[in-house]
Amino acid sequence: MSTTQMELELPGFGPSLPDLASYDWILANISGGKDSMAMLYELVQHARAAGVLDRIVCVHADLGSAEWEGTKELAAEHAAAFGLRFEVVARKGGDLIDRIEERGMFPDADNRWCTSDFKRNPVRTLITRLVQTSRDAGHTGRVRILNVMGIRAEESPKRRKLLAFSHEGSWTCPCEECVPKRAKAEQYKARKQKVPKGVGPGWGASNTLRHVDVWYPVHAWSAMDVWAAVEVSGLRVHPAYLAGMPRLSCKFCVLASKSALVLSAQLNPEPAARLARIEKKIGHRFRNDLSMAEIIAEADRSPRVEAVACWQG
Repeated sequence: MSTTQMELELPGFGPSLPDLASYDWILANISGGKDSMAMLYELVQHARAAGVLDRIVCVHADLGSAEWEGTKELAAEHAAAFGLRFEVVARKGGDLIDRIEERGMFPDADNRWCTSDFKRNPVRTLITRLVQTSRDAGHTGRVRILNVMGIRAEESPKRRKLLAFSHEGSWTCPCEECVPKRAKAEQYKARKQKVPKGVGPGWGASNTLRHVDVWYPVHAWSAMDVWAAVEVSGLRVHPAYLAGMPRLSCKFCVLASKSALVLSAQLNPEPAARLARIEKKIGHRFRNDLSMAEIIAEADRSPRVEAVACWQG
């Protein structure tokens, strides 16, 4: 698809694509949201052209009651529209809201344990299963996996710094990129010095059995590009967008703008009330600058928010 990609000073590669045919599995992380819809549509076009559509596995990380109703079912619908395999992964135990109550704290921008505990780690269990499937089928050597996500630079300063394509290196990865990074980090350890950030190979999903790369096909896309792709794809959009929400994240994401949270409270009064009760019970505010009780109060006294222009701010 031709897009009007943003003119940004972005790291990573430009218009060229990774060699999709060089991967044994292509893992498409789909949330049911607009960015993952655009990503999936874009990925399918390239995979079809490369003759590797059958290597795509769609995965949805289920957050339980924290998600908007129908999200998991919509993600399954998106995968089915292209005839793709669909898998659901979730953290063992309670869902995200249960975990907040159990931990006695909400996640925040500096400690996004919700992402690691409920998305990254469960997805890695699927990666392990895919590797085992290949080995059971007689695959020799390391299994190559491309982990694909609908992350965009426009969403935040942090995401703008990400590479559109990168290797998920690790301390146990034997590739030519990770080995010298590990050796350099070991020099610091030998001197009993702290390894500087970015020096080591990282804590990615690669290891002696698998080589994992990450690709963000819509990294440089604008929101206009995304919606154009969604329209062309013919995929159904979640009702939350039609209600005025700018993103299909958790109903109450700690990174969302106040207006987005107020609108969500107006649309989801009972889940908001539950979070307010948890907030009071654990003695930890939803956000340092904004409590769930304050969000509900604002939602109750304000007219219905028709639409939220931005997610942050």
